[in-house]
Amino acid sequence: MNILITGACGFVGKNLTAALQSIRDGKDKTHPALAVDELYLYDIDSPASVLEEGCQKADFVFHLAGVNRPQDPAEFMKGNFGFTSTLLDMLKKHRNSCPVMISSSIQATCIGRYDSDYGRSKKAGEELIFSYGKETGAKVLVYRFPNLFGKWCRPNYNSAVATFCNNMANDLPITVNDPSVQLELLYIDDLIDEMLCALEGKEDRCEFDGINTVLTEGGCYCAAPVTHKVTLGEIVSLLESFKAQPSTLTMPEISHNSFAKKLYSTYLSYLPKEKVSFPLKMNVDARGSFTELLRTEKCGQFSVNISKPGITKGQHWHHTKWEFFIVVSGHGLIQERKIGSDEVLNFEVSGEKIEAIHMLPGYTHNIINLSETEDLVTVMWANECFDPNKPDTFFEVVE
Repeated sequence: MNILITGACGFVGKNLTAALQSIRDGKDKTHPALAVDELYLYDIDSPASVLEEGCQKADFVFHLAGVNRPQDPAEFMKGNFGFTSTLLDMLKKHRNSCPVMISSSIQATCIGRYDSDYGRSKKAGEELIFSYGKETGAKVLVYRFPNLFGKWCRPNYNSAVATFCNNMANDLPITVNDPSVQLELLYIDDLIDEMLCALEGKEDRCEFDGINTVLTEGGCYCAAPVTHKVTLGEIVSLLESFKAQPSTLTMPEISHNSFAKKLYSTYLSYLPKEKVSFPLKMNVDARGSFTELLRTEKCGQFSVNISKPGITKGQHWHHTKWEFFIVVSGHGLIQERKIGSDEVLNFEVSGEKIEAIHMLPGYTHNIINLSETEDLVTVMWANECFDPNKPDTFFEVVE
């Protein structure tokens, strides 16, 4: 399949291009029915020949080019209607009636605050492509995007989320006049998934009830089915917790497909080099070291323990707390004994055969480095974060 992308250097264009290149090059096998051959990538600085050849040979067109913030409002109509007309005329010139997807905007509803030069230019582009579809019989897919966010989105342009992420990551101020203002947000990877489905003829169809998307089979418009409605205050609160993570080591809850998960990935993409790495507090003594790696809000904490040759650590038990000990380097012995019992459970462990050992509640336990020359490195997970006011840790030797 040959694919033409206009606006290929923009936010959506870059993400779509990267996805299609991965499919073309065999790196992404999640869409086995898609066969990507040539990609014709056209942007404002591209030679006209790229658009000409793309319109001649494309089996599918993603029309993402548009104008968002021109100095002269007249540029809205020229960029969002005029170039669409140029594209469609060129397809007709080559008698190419392949499917055409166009990126419109929720502002094309021209309702309330969306009644603007930009919204009217997007609406004109929609009407033009619907007429083109009726005239030529080509399949047309009109997507009215809500607010978009994700990696590579340009800050201080047309995305509040991109601006907030960039400013928070770079210690710049954020201004929020009304934290209760709600946005409907579409994550870039969810949009790209929908666009790949469109390539396979499996687009999601919709109609509009005012500015609200109503998914319905056979609708005139198309839409990505997953969006998130969140307030500006909620966005800033999450970003503040992400920024604090290197000092608190606490990872906020980021459940599957949640807005928090997608926002965190977006935030990280704006980190400057000096924040990509951060130091951890190592508790060092003659026996080795113990370093807390990560805390979670609901699923305990992770640590790494390094024991020098011949050293025994532990010799304590817990009422409710339990742990996994996972030796990743070295050779050691883990021992556990039920309180009040003489029976000792012995587990010889090695980085050569990585396994997880439960530290059972009510069992005193230790870990012994059996090597005379190598450190013993153990990754540890506890089902709760350490609370110095209630440590649930009681000294008792195993044997």
